[in-house]
Amino acid sequence: MASTDGVVASMSELPDAAWLTSLLGLPAMGPRRLGALLDGRSPPEAWTAVRSGRPLPEVADVVGGRVGALFAEWAKAAGDIDPAVVWAATRAAGVEVVTLGDAAYPRCLLTDPEPAPVLFALGRLDAVAVPSRVAIVGTRRCTRYGRDVAMELGGALAEAGVAVVSGLALGIDGAAHTGALAAGGAPPIGVVATGLDIVYPAANRRLWNRVAEAGVLFTEAPLGTGPRGWRFPSRNRIIAGFADVVVVVESHTSGGSLYTVEAALDRNRPVLAVPGPIHSPASRGTNHLLAEGCVPLCGIDDVLTALGLVGSAPLPDDRRTTPDGSDLGVLDAAGWSPTTLDALARRVDLAPVDLASSVARLVRTGWFDEERGFYQRVR
Repeated sequence: MASTDGVVASMSELPDAAWLTSLLGLPAMGPRRLGALLDGRSPPEAWTAVRSGRPLPEVADVVGGRVGALFAEWAKAAGDIDPAVVWAATRAAGVEVVTLGDAAYPRCLLTDPEPAPVLFALGRLDAVAVPSRVAIVGTRRCTRYGRDVAMELGGALAEAGVAVVSGLALGIDGAAHTGALAAGGAPPIGVVATGLDIVYPAANRRLWNRVAEAGVLFTEAPLGTGPRGWRFPSRNRIIAGFADVVVVVESHTSGGSLYTVEAALDRNRPVLAVPGPIHSPASRGTNHLLAEGCVPLCGIDDVLTALGLVGSAPLPDDRRTTPDGSDLGVLDAAGWSPTTLDALARRVDLAPVDLASSVARLVRTGWFDEERGFYQRVR
């Protein structure tokens, strides 16, 4: 892996990784555009071409009609960038830089149809060398049911020695890694769409730090890169590339998790979807995947089977008390939509005090979630 010790003394001493880092810091510089720039050129030569401001035909084939404006924008931005300073700051931040062809480059991405030319990493690069990796993805606007399933799957997989991969977004992604970290076991793998110094979403800062400490964080974006819409679908192809299996816990009819599904199918990765309530918007995307023939995920064994692993690791829910008697009647009466005590009282033949006791038991044992007077069955 290319690296330097201390501050680079001259531009001639810069490794290729340093030039690539600065190239990736240019506006709207994605992997395809970088690949076109590097077609027949070394990274320093590509930087010189950018500084000249003269459009290159091979880049025009990728960009289209606005190639002139793009090169002018790149040349202007490059004039304010000192690759030696950028490289020194990257190394000082403890960021590892691995390029396609380096010994440390993740082997699972070497045969990818669109491998990342450069990956920036914080944490243990060897975290990706575990035998099995599963991406758990889903909507940011998830339900309590979705969060619970993601946490349980993340924990059960980590306990089974399977590394959990996610984009560390709010909702399903964060829940999956929270579960994996709580369980210990296989190291977590996060793939983000910003520079490693720009935590997005900011609410997940503690989770980012924990993933970097216990496993590894990857990005294609150099330090200082904020969130840009185009970077998230691009990032999702790397999530799919890392994964042996992709699991969608909850998804609306559109969203980033479906980009990951598309990338996974392009790479012949198995995709499993968690069934959800038919009236829940958060499950419409996953239920549609199931209707289209996606493999349903009803427990950890389904994932282990897709991985070809022997044995099973039950979800934590399998150890919960099974409702019986009046509790089972209340559970059945609740259905899968949020409901209230008053609504339940009209559906079951129980005294108010007995109904309240039953609902309290179902909440305590994890079958109901209560929020602002509404009860949602989660199992």
